[in-house]
Amino acid sequence: MPTIAISAVLLIAASGGSDRVTFSAEERVRILQHAPVPDAPRDETNRFQRDARAARLGRFLFFDARLSGNGKVSCATCHDPAHSFTDGKQVSEGVTRGNRHTLSLWNVAHNRWFFWDGRTDTLWGQTIGPLESPEEMDGNRVAIARLISDDNDLRNAYQQVFGAAPDISDASRFPDARPHPQSPSNAHHAAWQKIAPADRETVNRVVANVGKALAAYESQLVSRDSPFDRFAAQLRDGKPTDAISQSAQRGLKLFVGRGNCRQCHLGPLFTDGEFHNIRVPPRAGGEPRDAGRFRGIDLLKQNPFNAGGPFSDTIDGPTAKRLRFLAKSPDLWGAFKTPSLRNVARTAPYMHQGQFASLRDVLEYYSTLEGAVVMGHHPETVLKPLFLSDEEIDDLIAFLESLTDESLDPTLLRAPKSP
Repeated sequence: MPTIAISAVLLIAASGGSDRVTFSAEERVRILQHAPVPDAPRDETNRFQRDARAARLGRFLFFDARLSGNGKVSCATCHDPAHSFTDGKQVSEGVTRGNRHTLSLWNVAHNRWFFWDGRTDTLWGQTIGPLESPEEMDGNRVAIARLISDDNDLRNAYQQVFGAAPDISDASRFPDARPHPQSPSNAHHAAWQKIAPADRETVNRVVANVGKALAAYESQLVSRDSPFDRFAAQLRDGKPTDAISQSAQRGLKLFVGRGNCRQCHLGPLFTDGEFHNIRVPPRAGGEPRDAGRFRGIDLLKQNPFNAGGPFSDTIDGPTAKRLRFLAKSPDLWGAFKTPSLRNVARTAPYMHQGQFASLRDVLEYYSTLEGAVVMGHHPETVLKPLFLSDEEIDDLIAFLESLTDESLDPTLLRAPKSP
């Protein structure tokens, strides 16, 4: 962040008019830490992240329901571009009803951890989980590898990026199968155990490459030109700041000031990317039963598609090293990832189970903490009632709405005609 040569007591006019909002030098510094959104970091675990051919293949597969067990569900079913890459439901509904709300995919290539519980540490690893999840797409990795091998267009597109696709046509050697260690009696798990280790590795390599193609596409889902971004650019240049309303500017002042929202929603993505227990009661009431990050760490370390696993393109890079030093603490029980606030006005409902239908509901909770559950471990010390007035809630909503930008290349919102 460049030094801003300005007195700490100087007030910066945010717009014209007798009731204009002003920002102190410290507030201005805080605001400018939220923009612009930089380019996503290069993923050393996926050397195909910026390959245009991989991204096209990934975009085709993102909308392809053949990856699912019933042939009716695609990635876009829950991550619908028409719903800002969510599904607008409390919890996801794929083949069956899930247990958590669908997170949006905007700027997803910036994430350190994926899913609400952070059970994967790479974007390509994240894409693989839903393909086989019984609640989401209920597919199996052998059938997915066979689809790549048997479909002429998919096979040709795959080979242009990843090299020759293996022959998976022998059903006795490659039956429909996937590992399911939590359910050893599962037919797909039993079939997976009978496949020769070398053949299992072949299938896993194809599925990892499918994940890397999907990740290449999802890396293109960038939101960085909201009214707030234009406001911040004006503020940085010392120009009249009229890109967002007076109400939104008051909400911004509260956001970076008394509201202390940036304690967790910081930086250009408006998230710390980490995990917190904000004591929101479960959607069905009663005591929380979802362990969140506490369980997610175990799942991450067990995942063969993590950054340090055999299918990573750099098994000893920074992402993999981060995994080695990852500590599990009881305080993480019931903690969930801080979501980005970009396009947040388009991704209702909110929280990990969609507990709140609107932004107003969310802010009223933070205002009073009414209904907050009492945890058996050390609570979040920053979580205190804000005691917001109705006008302050209106202003915060106006600011959050100013983070909306869906000016994505429209071709990325639908499948290409061919992979």
